[in-house]
Amino acid sequence: MKRNNLYEQAFAAWARRWGAVVLPLAEIHRQPFPNGPLKTPDFLVLGQGGPEGARLVVDVKGRRFGGTQDHPRSEWPNWCHASDLEALPSWAAHLGPSFRPVLAFVYALADHAVLPPGTPDLFRFRDQCYLMRGVDVYAYRQHMRPRSTRWQTVFLSRSDFRHLVRPFSWFLDDSLEHRTSADDDATPSEPFLPPPDMSRRRQEPAETNGQETARVRGQLE
Repeated sequence: MKRNNLYEQAFAAWARRWGAVVLPLAEIHRQPFPNGPLKTPDFLVLGQGGPEGARLVVDVKGRRFGGTQDHPRSEWPNWCHASDLEALPSWAAHLGPSFRPVLAFVYALADHAVLPPGTPDLFRFRDQCYLMRGVDVYAYRQHMRPRSTRWQTVFLSRSDFRHLVRPFSWFLDDSLEHRTSADDDATPSEPFLPPPDMSRRRQEPAETNGQETARVRGQLE
């Protein structure tokens, strides 16, 4: 965990308020592995339920959603470095079979991006609204696509991301502790990346050129 990273701070504050135990790991620490040192994850997260609760190895990916009011964007960025997808499973295996590697996508929402009432895992932290979402690393690796060879980054298509992503609290439910990525296919499809509630759009003043203020639609199709 980086002390000056607001995305990581917001995630830790949200998870603790949810009831989880959050253990930050030092960025400078490198655990020796057979194939050499690997990137250290941001957190170990223990869900409710004591010894039987969920156990997660988590790396936080802070992303912005919505663009600007003049140039709104509807994409939910989900890219990460290939090294993250190598390190997290290795750490989980090192810690024990009960640990599960998860990418936490923490979205800072633009002010004009209005989500429906009841959207799960919304959290306001230091005057910024964040949406907490997670993807199982094993499932991510099965569907990932190359993004940048130079920077060694990968991503999921919109359809794959929509299928695989979950509210992060889903991973903290102790009843799902032993669920594998293969079991996720049995989970009913739900709008985990919700479109805006069009009936509750903010009423903004008209622009000086007579056009309406741009608003994020937030749809993934």
